Amino acid sequence: MRKSNFNVYQVTDSKVRQDSGALEVLTKMVIAGDVEDDKESQEKESKEETILAMLGIIGTILNLIVIIFVYIYTTL
Repeated sequence: MRKSNFNVYQVTDSKVRQDSGALEVLTKMVIAGDVEDDKESQEKESKEETILAMLGIIGTILNLIVIIFVYIYTTL
């Protein structure tokens, strides 16, 4: 059985409406989401960061190779 955990935050804000003259309390509910959904999104972000890091390393290596070839070509 899967247990669903929700983080619920309740914020109350009091405002006076000028047309009715009564004090009205507005309640807003914010549901932060399920814990498992957070884990899945964190795993997805981690995978994206790993791919971007690998692309950065590959790009750096290719730039170094180009610099070496240009140096060799200009010194000949």
